Amino acid sequence: MEQDKKRVILTVDDDANIRKQMKWALAKEYEVFQAEDRASAIKICQEALPGVITLDLGLPPDADGSSEGLKTLEEILRLKPKTKVIVITGNQEKSIALKAIELGAYDFQNKPVDLEELRVVLRRAYSVHDLEEELIRLRSQKEREHVFEGIIGESAAIKHIFTIIEKVATTDASVLVTGESGVGKELIAQAIHSRSLRRDKPFIPINCAAIPETLLESELFGYERGAFTGANAQKVGKLELAHEGTLFLDEMGELGQPLQAKLLRFLQDQMIERIGGKKLIQLDVRVIAATNRNLEEEIKTSQFREDLFFRLNEIHIHVPPLRQREGDALLLANLFLHRFAQENNRQIKGFSTDAQKLILDYAWPGNVRELRSRVKRAVVMSDDTMIRPEDLDIRANTQPLTLKEAREQLEYKLISEALDRNQGNISQASKELAITRPTLHDLMKKYSITKGDFSG
Repeated sequence: MEQDKKRVILTVDDDANIRKQMKWALAKEYEVFQAEDRASAIKICQEALPGVITLDLGLPPDADGSSEGLKTLEEILRLKPKTKVIVITGNQEKSIALKAIELGAYDFQNKPVDLEELRVVLRRAYSVHDLEEELIRLRSQKEREHVFEGIIGESAAIKHIFTIIEKVATTDASVLVTGESGVGKELIAQAIHSRSLRRDKPFIPINCAAIPETLLESELFGYERGAFTGANAQKVGKLELAHEGTLFLDEMGELGQPLQAKLLRFLQDQMIERIGGKKLIQLDVRVIAATNRNLEEEIKTSQFREDLFFRLNEIHIHVPPLRQREGDALLLANLFLHRFAQENNRQIKGFSTDAQKLILDYAWPGNVRELRSRVKRAVVMSDDTMIRPEDLDIRANTQPLTLKEAREQLEYKLISEALDRNQGNISQASKELAITRPTLHDLMKKYSITKGDFSG
């Protein structure tokens, strides 16, 4: 059974007699692997995955020195940073042992090794190793509990988004995703696709702001060979590539009027004509669009077509900024920290109390994108095992919430929670909030909240 499986250790020593003695002394309690040099030690370390290693620093080719042993230690910890390495040195090599501890060794033993003392150290080292592994497992489990199709959060605001996605995903309704830059609008679109009946078909994103308007039409609709100078071969557009799948139009507000008209026609009849083409091509594409612009205001100034807006806005999902997602900033920060610490082999345990407070108090104008970037920088630049406020490099930029921002955050939170408790019942929610129904309707419109998101 799994619980009866022996723990694995590796003993690294160039002396065959010592290796034999160690195996004889430890085999009853551990599955003991042996290595005589750096190459064999690294190979076993990668294949057998020992939790604890004993390492004689006097390895060949410099058995009288320690450079090979220290190099072996560094390589082991680079490959398997959670492994506990107990180095073994001569009595006159205390400075070398301290150097090994500085590099990340768990403990050191002097020669000749006292086997009873070594057994105690090994048990303690393996207990620490197992606790760290369990912590990683629990942390991963906790993170999974707060992950919805790659979107992470536990706030009422983001759970509200999860509910909408579940409701609209299996339909073919067009979706308009709005929100500030950096809130994760593409993640929302991918989540809708992943939960849809089209999940096994292509998800094709295109950033309308990143492509010059003169080229965007050909990117979307494709062209035939000879359609214009330089069209030396037929090109299939993004709409055709998304056939039976989903097309994600990011930065939708950047489309010019001519392309708006062509896209509207496609949404109406699901047919396109390549540039220079002579036949209509029937497609089956779901369109999800996103923008950080206020399209309703742009309709008033004739910058955006009202009929196209209504076609795209069959379902509207407004993604709240990070400052309105209570508690999510710290949850995301911890996830990013552990991910980047692992990628960069940094032994960073978490955020100091002051750093946590800063993360929760900061307005995060760049939203999740900014948070990710600042945590990555902190992990790379920090010289400590804890991330401190100065590592995040946001102290100088931190601005207290304005009264308007604080009021909006609280209003959004209280309205969402009241509607959630009352399953979208406007009358009951307005009574709880001690406001009139018309006032609640106005506030819901202000924050792009619909009662249907909470019903049933």
